[in-house]
Order: sequence, then C-alpha cells, then structure tokens
Amino acid sequence: MGQKVNPIAFRLAVSKDWRSKWYAAGKDFTIKLHEDLSIRSYLRNKLQNAGLAKVVIERAWNSVRVTLHTSRPGLIIGRQGKEIEIMTHDISKLCQGAQVKLDILEIRKPELDAQLIAEQVAIQLERRIAFRRAMKRAIQTAMEFGADGVRLRVSGRLGGTDIARAESYREGKVPLQTLRVPLEYGFAEARTLYGVIGVKCWINKKEEDAKPSSGRGDRPPRGDRPDRRPARS
Repeated sequence: MGQKVNPIAFRLAVSKDWRSKWYAAGKDFTIKLHEDLSIRSYLRNKLQNAGLAKVVIERAWNSVRVTLHTSRPGLIIGRQGKEIEIMTHDISKLCQGAQVKLDILEIRKPELDAQLIAEQVAIQLERRIAFRRAMKRAIQTAMEFGADGVRLRVSGRLGGTDIARAESYREGKVPLQTLRVPLEYGFAEARTLYGVIGVKCWINKKEEDAKPSSGRGDRPPRGDRPDRRPARS
C-alpha cells in the first residue's frame, strides 16, 4: 500500500507556514485546539460562497487574530462592515470571550489557488456537470493564467456509477517530492445524490526568475589584473 502525507504538512518549515500560530501546554492546549476547530468549522459554513481559501489563526495572551484569505472580500465585509461585526462577536463567544480581530486578505488570482479550484470543481459536480469537462476546464484556465503544472484527481461514484473509482488529469510539471518547488494543495468534497466525491488539486506555480549562481559568490570576473607580474619569456 502507498503511504501518503499531506503536501502542506510535508513542506512545513521548508516552504510552507503553519495555519495556527500559538503555544499552549497541558489542558490549555486541548481547549485552544478545539476552539480552532470550531472557528474553522463556523467560517467554512458561513462563508461557503465567499471564495474562502485559507484561515490563519494567531493567539497572544487573551486575544485572537483571524486572517481570512479570500477572492471575494466584499461578500465577507458586507454593507458598512456589518458582517465582520457579526462574525467577530460569534468567534469571541467560541473563544470564551477573548478579544477577536478579523483581517481580510484578497487573493489576486483565484484561478491559481489550489483550494479555490478544488471547490469550484466540486460545485460543478454538484450541479451535475460532467466531471471530465469540469476538470479539463479548470486545468486549462490555470495553465492560461501562468501555472507551471496542474494535477486534478476526483474519486467516488463518478457519473452515478455503482462502483466507485478515481480518475486524474495532469498537465505540465507537478513534482510532488521536490520540496523547493512552490507547490499548492487543495481539497474539497462534492455532496451529490450518489454520495460524496472527493476532489484534490495540486498546482505548481512558477518560481521567481533567479540568476543561476556560478558557485563563486559575488566575486567579479578575473579579467586582466594590473598588479600581476609580466609573464616570463
């Protein structure tokens, strides 16, 4: 059997960062862990159509800071910021009255976010769109927006068949074992009439153009040095 690890956990402290940033010991750890789970569950249910890609939770003493990475910040803010006030109040209740601050970061290119792509494919599967068509369209869009490689995998009762199976499509380079590659991973579930269909997405974003190093550091080229002695004849 193949042994698989979450691509985000596999790259922690190398190219990825933790999504919960705090420290606790003993029973306090258990309490805060369940608070984080309840916060994420609450935001996932409330912001289903807001393009929520990632939630980062930070704690310091009696304050909680929640950062929402979304492609539709207007839906989260609401008119005159009323939605933020409601969510802040609800999250404060979940955190036993702690002071809560909500930050919203906009995702400029949602077509290159793995989590948003997986959720978009899941939504299309729930609307009874053919899974092959939805996957190929998502891959084509991501490649047009500059991705270096995309891989999509769906598993379940595809097309309403009696026997569950898995199918995947890939385009470009998606090296899963190379840690220096800027790889993103997303997972979503499509709840159809035939059952739950899982959608996984891997995206290889292009690295920033870096000049190849010659191994000599920042030394200038040797050239002709005036302080050298003339060669003997």
